[in-house]
Amino acid sequence: MQTSQYNIFSLPPELLESLTPRNLLNTKVAVDPRPPTPELPASKTGPRACAICNGIVFLDVDEQRAHFRSDWHRYNVKTRMAGGKTVSEAAFAQLVEGLEDSLSGSDSSDGEDGDDSDAVNTLVNKTKQLNTRSPSPESTTINAPVTALAWFHSPPSTQLGVYRSILPLKTEPSLYLEELRKLQVKKPEGRTWAMFMIAGGHFAGAVVRVSLEEEDEDAEEGAGKARKKKQKKPKPDTEVLLHKTFHRYTTRRKQGGSQSANDNAKGPAKSAGALLRRYGEQALRDDIRGLLEEWKEDLADCERVWLRANTSNRRIFYDYEGAPFSKNDERFRTFPFPTRRPTQSELLRCLMELIRPKISHFTEEELHAQDEAYLASLPKPKPVPTVVQQPIPEKLKQPKLSKEEEILREKWNRLLEMISRGRLEPLKSFWEREGAALGGIDARIPEWTAEKRATLLQLAVQHGHEDMVQWLLEEAHADPTIPVPSPKAGDAEDTNDQDGNQSDNNKTDTASGARRTAYDLARTKPMRDIFRRCAAAHADWWDWFGAARVPSALSQEMEEEREEKKKVRRKGLKDRVKEREAKEREKEKDRPKAEPEPPVVEVATPRAAPSNPATRRLGGASGAADAVVGLTPEMRAKVERERRARAAEARLKANLAG
Repeated sequence: MQTSQYNIFSLPPELLESLTPRNLLNTKVAVDPRPPTPELPASKTGPRACAICNGIVFLDVDEQRAHFRSDWHRYNVKTRMAGGKTVSEAAFAQLVEGLEDSLSGSDSSDGEDGDDSDAVNTLVNKTKQLNTRSPSPESTTINAPVTALAWFHSPPSTQLGVYRSILPLKTEPSLYLEELRKLQVKKPEGRTWAMFMIAGGHFAGAVVRVSLEEEDEDAEEGAGKARKKKQKKPKPDTEVLLHKTFHRYTTRRKQGGSQSANDNAKGPAKSAGALLRRYGEQALRDDIRGLLEEWKEDLADCERVWLRANTSNRRIFYDYEGAPFSKNDERFRTFPFPTRRPTQSELLRCLMELIRPKISHFTEEELHAQDEAYLASLPKPKPVPTVVQQPIPEKLKQPKLSKEEEILREKWNRLLEMISRGRLEPLKSFWEREGAALGGIDARIPEWTAEKRATLLQLAVQHGHEDMVQWLLEEAHADPTIPVPSPKAGDAEDTNDQDGNQSDNNKTDTASGARRTAYDLARTKPMRDIFRRCAAAHADWWDWFGAARVPSALSQEMEEEREEKKKVRRKGLKDRVKEREAKEREKEKDRPKAEPEPPVVEVATPRAAPSNPATRRLGGASGAADAVVGLTPEMRAKVERERRARAAEARLKANLAG
C-alpha cells in the first residue's frame, strides 16, 4: 500500500469516473460475450464494470451512472451490506412483480433523497424477514470487517483508500463514492480544518487550509494577460493559517497519568510536586481556552475539528461558558491512526496522512482470491438443532388489587416499618387514626407481608424495642397469650439472646417443640422484666403464668428487695476486701526485718613488685578487695583463709627450689 501524491479534494476527474465501491466479497468481473458496438468509441480509461451486480460492464459513463441510480443496483448494494447475496436483473424483476407497492423514482436522482422510504427498502426488509423466518443451515451471515479506510476500485488494477472519518457522520457505505465526489467541489473561501492534540502536558493546535479557494474566472482572464510575461508559482493545496504549541508540568516523569487522575484514585497528595502539577493543569487549561477564544472566528468556519485528547482533557474544549464548540458538535473527529507526542511537525504529518489517499494495485482476480481466503478463514456456523418447543406453562397471574386493598396494604407497610424501626411517637398517633380500621391491636399480621410473627407485640419483642413493648402491654392492652407461629420447613428460628446464647426460659421448650409466646421471644433480661412487671401490676388481665408463659411476677416490693440484696452483697464484698487488705498489712508488720549488711571497708595494701613470677601468678593485692565485695562476712573469711593457704604453699615451693 502506497500513499498517493494527490489530495482527496483534488482528485483527477478520470479517476473519479472509474471508481466503484470496494466491498467485501466483490464478485469477479465477467467479460461480456457480446461484441463491442462499433459506433461507440472505447473508453480511454479501460472497461467500466459494476463489481456488485454480477460484474456487468458498461460502454460509457452515462450508462454506468444510470445503472448506479437504478433500483437493481441499490437493492444489491443494500443486500450485500446486510450480508446477503446479490441477484441478477431478471431475478430482481421477479421480486418487484411480487410487491404490491409501486416503484417510484427509479430513473431520477430525486429518488435517492427518498431512499429510506421507497420500494427498494421495502423489498430489502421483506427479504430479511423471509431469511429470518426460514433460515437455511447452509446460509452464513458475513460481516465485513470495518476498517478505518473506505476502499474504491478502479479497473483494471487500482484501489483507492480514503479515511471514513473524513466523510460526514452516519454515511451509508453505498454513499461513500457520492460523498467523495462532493469533496471535489471547491468552496469560495476554501476548506479549513482545526487540529488539536493534548497529552502529558504537551499541547499543539493549528488551523489549516486543506483545499484551494474557488477562483473567479473573469478575474483570471483579466489578470491572465498581465501575467503572461511573469509565470506565477502554483499555489499549494494545503497551508497552515494558525498554529501554537506550549507545554506545562502536569505529570511525573516516567510515572504516567495526570495529577488530577491520581488525586481521584488515591486522594489529594500534599507534596510540593503535586501542587506544581495541579497548578500546571490549571494553567494548561487556561492557556488552551485563551487560545480558543483568540481563534474563535477562524474555528467557526472549520469543516472538521480533529482532536486527540482523553476524556478529561476533551472537556477543556467545550465544558465552559462561551466555548467555541459544543459537546455534540458533528465536526469533532478523532485521529484514525496512532499519533506521537503533540508537536507542530506531528500535526503536519497527521494532516498529510489524512488528505493523501492510499493506493494499492491488485487485479480483480487477486481481490476475488482475497475474498475467498477471508471466507475460508471464518469459523463455520454450527448446525442449529431442531428443538421441539414444549408448551410453556402460564405463570400464575396475581389478582389485581382494588383501590381499597392497595390502601390497606400501604397502611400495614407503614405500621410494620414504624415497629421495626422503633418509632414509638409516630406509632401512637398513627394507631389513634387507623387502629380500628386495621382490626385492633391483636390483629394478625397478613401473610403477604412475609413476617414470621403473628402480632405487633411479637414483632416489637423480636426487634428489642423495650419502650414500645411496654406501651403495647400497658396502654394498648396487647394480648401476650397469642402463640408464635411455628417456623416452616427450612426457616431458621431466632431464639438467641444478644450474647449469642439461648435464653434460659425457652431452652427446654424450644428443643421440645412446645408452644411459644411473645415472652419466649425476649432476648434480654430487661425485656423479660417488662412482662413480669405488667403481670404483677395487672394480674387480672391475662393468664400470665399459664397461657402467656411468664414464669413469675415482679412487683415493686420484689424489685426493692432485690436491690437491697444487691446492696448487701456489694457491701459484704467490700468488707471482705478490707479485711483481706488489713490481714496483709499485719503480716507485713510481723515479718522480721532483714539485718543490714556491714559496710565494706577496703584496706589499702602497698603495691610492691613480686620477687618472682610465681607470686604474680598467684595474685597480689590488685583486685583482691573487689573480689569480696557483696559477700557475707562468713564467705569473706572463707575466701581470706583460702587465699592465705595458697600464699603459704607458694612460699614453701620457692624455698625448696632455692
